[in-house]
Amino acid sequence: MSKKPEFLVGLDVGTYRVAAVVAELRDGGPAIIGVGTAPCEGVRKGVVVNIDATAHGIEAALKEAELAAGVEIHSVFTDVSGEHIRGLNSHGVVGMREPEVTAAEVERVVEKARSIPLPEQLEVLHVLPQDFVVDGSAGIRSPIGMAGSRLEAHVHIVTTAAPSARNVVRCCERLGLHVADLVLAPLAAAEAVLGPDEKEAGVAVLDIGAGTTDVLVFRAGAPWHTAVLPFGGHHVTSDVAAGLRTPFRDAEVLKQRHGTVSLAVPGGDDPSVEVPSVGARGARLISRQKLAHIIEARMEEILTLARGQIAKCGLLEDLGSGVVITGGTALLGGLIPLGERVFQCPVRIGAPIGIVDEASAAGTAMPTDPSLSAAVGLVLYGVRPLDQFFDFRADRKSAHGRTWAEAVRRWWSAISRRD
Repeated sequence: MSKKPEFLVGLDVGTYRVAAVVAELRDGGPAIIGVGTAPCEGVRKGVVVNIDATAHGIEAALKEAELAAGVEIHSVFTDVSGEHIRGLNSHGVVGMREPEVTAAEVERVVEKARSIPLPEQLEVLHVLPQDFVVDGSAGIRSPIGMAGSRLEAHVHIVTTAAPSARNVVRCCERLGLHVADLVLAPLAAAEAVLGPDEKEAGVAVLDIGAGTTDVLVFRAGAPWHTAVLPFGGHHVTSDVAAGLRTPFRDAEVLKQRHGTVSLAVPGGDDPSVEVPSVGARGARLISRQKLAHIIEARMEEILTLARGQIAKCGLLEDLGSGVVITGGTALLGGLIPLGERVFQCPVRIGAPIGIVDEASAAGTAMPTDPSLSAAVGLVLYGVRPLDQFFDFRADRKSAHGRTWAEAVRRWWSAISRRD
């Protein structure tokens, strides 16, 4: 009897649209067999403001993905974003009860590190180990088995507003879906677009969506800084609508069809584009360069704010691999030279890697749409959450329903294999 295929679904609930990616688990890794997208009118700046409208968008995206994949979807990995997201680094110390480090000792020291006072409305979303210290020896990733009397842990803690996180889950549960895990959106995107070497050398991921820009910085292979800026692609569209005096929907079409920053427009090559007017006035022709200047001004502001976030935490000089820009707004032309001008380091556009896209016409191509990075990353997070780091959460089960103790054991097993 042949083995029944296993599937994982990544559900990215964004401000502009919902994206669902269905992947079949195979010996060679996950393979995308279905993708569905739908507009979403119930989310503002990454936060659910209308459960019915959001659930409707989720349902439409899942139906399209189910049709493409030929499967029924009952469980999803989904993400959370918004200005309420906070990231902080914490440190825990314990005296060891055993002559050598055990999984139980790791559990105790991580729990110590995560035991910080939080406002009533906040809850811990992720506890991500950075490194361990045994009797003063720092920079240790796999301490289990080491002899010592004192164990320390450095962790990155991500918190979320409890109501915002619960509303995302409620939208899914309203459709009869089981939420296998709730994941920070840029953490999911990083899983899809970064390689281990980039995380090791130091890299910043900017996930620029419609309503927010999510910033996640890795140093020495682990997350060190998380921030969410309340600006994204919709603000670019608003600027285009105001600057060209055209309706918002038409401004969005102009941005998607002709959008680029001025650095990408060759000198002397300045075609005109037709711009619909407000009301009964006829359409006008405007310079493509004028459109590019409007877009460039806002995008430079967003990138400069992101740079300020990274500089504020002292990590700007640690970006050995530079900056990776992903998300739907990464589709704008000319972002690489603009980003390199702002950050003064290498910049690239991040599209999903490490997964086969059998939903494409060719059947073997990789998905190249940066707007799908978070959805693909959610699948990869579910398949191999231990390749680069693991997420310790004592207050609820981790991915696939694993308990705290199981998380520690699997984390140690993965670290051992990697080292």
